[in-house]
Amino acid sequence: MTIKKAIFPVGGLGTRFLPATKAMPKEMLPVVDKPLIQYAVEEASAAGVEQFIFVTGRNKTAIEDHFDHSTELESVLVEKNKTQALEVISRMLQEPGAVSYVRQQEPAGLGHAVWCARHLIGNEPVAVLLADDLILGAPALAEMTARYTSGNMVALMEVPASDTGAYGIITPGKKDGQVTEINAIVEKPSPESAPSTKAVVGRYILEPGVFDVLAKGQRGAGGEIQLTDALAARIGHVPFHGFDFSGERFDCGSKIGFLKANIAFGMARDELQGDLAEWLPTRL
Repeated sequence: MTIKKAIFPVGGLGTRFLPATKAMPKEMLPVVDKPLIQYAVEEASAAGVEQFIFVTGRNKTAIEDHFDHSTELESVLVEKNKTQALEVISRMLQEPGAVSYVRQQEPAGLGHAVWCARHLIGNEPVAVLLADDLILGAPALAEMTARYTSGNMVALMEVPASDTGAYGIITPGKKDGQVTEINAIVEKPSPESAPSTKAVVGRYILEPGVFDVLAKGQRGAGGEIQLTDALAARIGHVPFHGFDFSGERFDCGSKIGFLKANIAFGMARDELQGDLAEWLPTRL
């Protein structure tokens, strides 16, 4: 099923990357030569998304500028006949009216951020992509939409038992290839109480009923409105499945994950691979 709308929660402060994120959104941190948020938008576009909804906070105007015309820059590139660079920035632009921005006025959790976009969604399924979760390889959202039929779906990956406290963890049911039925989900359980080591990562397809649950404003782990709790509340009302995506995920919300992503994405580029492979052993 083609999903036409996607939400990008980008209101976080990015405190783990200070001082770099004092004046720059963490979603604009570059992996090789593209900011994190651009990778997420390109993944959504590859899956057939046509409406891009950014849930922002203070000091996020750089994201709006990034996906808009830069008349001065474009004029300079035309004047200097830098056609390749001009094509690169032109491909970033969406159709007029395809990009919307909604302000999350308080940092009240992922569920709250998603709920802030409710008036732009309507009665149809919507994708949610977290730019921090950068995936190398097959576009995860396109893989998910190819298997999605109804209800809710989340991307899944195996994590070490010691790391369950950092993720939403599922209780798995029947498995059909890359698709797993989800019987229950809990946010950030301890290793001792975790029902599995199958963790949710930042790709979701949500049915409209999730927004009705989020509207209640119930607080969960960390005193925040958790998307995980809303998904759990919909179990038994609509189908709920997880999808084991094919690509490799990098946690770019952590410094080590961000550094690994830059190396991995650099090694995936033909023009960089040779020099990078030659240089890396000299640092070991």
